[in-house]
Amino acid sequence: MAQLQQPKYVYMGGALRLWNEATLHIGCEAVTRSLNVFEGLKGYWQPNGGTFGIVELHRHFKRLQRSARLLHIPFETSYEEYVAALTQLVEALLEPDRDMWYRTTLYGVEGHWGEGTVADLVITGYHQPMTVPDPIALGLSTWRRSTDISLPARVKAGSNYQVARLARIEGKTLGCQDMVLLNQSGRVAEATASCLVMVRDGVISTPPSTEGALESVTLDIVEALAKSMDIPFVRRPIDRTELLVADEIALCGSLAELIIVESIEGLPIKGDSPILRSLQDRFFRAVRNIEPHPAVELSVLTDLRSPVL
Repeated sequence: MAQLQQPKYVYMGGALRLWNEATLHIGCEAVTRSLNVFEGLKGYWQPNGGTFGIVELHRHFKRLQRSARLLHIPFETSYEEYVAALTQLVEALLEPDRDMWYRTTLYGVEGHWGEGTVADLVITGYHQPMTVPDPIALGLSTWRRSTDISLPARVKAGSNYQVARLARIEGKTLGCQDMVLLNQSGRVAEATASCLVMVRDGVISTPPSTEGALESVTLDIVEALAKSMDIPFVRRPIDRTELLVADEIALCGSLAELIIVESIEGLPIKGDSPILRSLQDRFFRAVRNIEPHPAVELSVLTDLRSPVL
């Protein structure tokens, strides 16, 4: 069973704190009603070996603002303050031989049923190996993505991942590392914590947000990279059975990056996924700034050639 990392520091209450000191009161809405919105950000070492950059920091900040607005969570932190807070944690936790994934979360720490709500920005960071993710087995969950008028996928909130948790539990019994959530119409929405792309007849397709997929920053990058490589890329509804006859499938997101799927519902995907593997290689060359791409903005937050914490 995977163990949650316990890094030395967490950013909470406007300062760095020890991991065990980062607590929420039992009576706050973050605990009683799962009131939180968050963003996942991935940081990569750059080719000079001394600088470290986070992918699309400003776009993730803007999406956090949108999620907070839709759940009526006050978010008064400026972008400059957001970057400064993240930089503190980056410099405190960074290690030379590992990339990192960060979760920046707004927790509702005061208030009741939308009155007097006060939020706290909490940032955690987790080390990641500097490797390409291994292919996975994918399944189709019996659990469904909620609609825009119940729990909208557009809101990146902790409460939206309850169905993902159930689908992951279901997938473990089937030997699957991840599961696809269908929407209420029985079409593909996304995987439990990432978007899905498939290839049929040389064309990459992915469900639009209107099908219940998150408005993904990483997916936008993948689309831009594909088009620059002259690979056709479309956003359209995808039926369940299309996945079973797809030529190639992959999942993408800030944590997933770009993961090749080797089987779907126990059916092997034939071939070596040449289109998505070439796109995967281009993705990592872009985010590591080995071969920069205009669709990938890297915010350099620290330089180990300068003193750090």
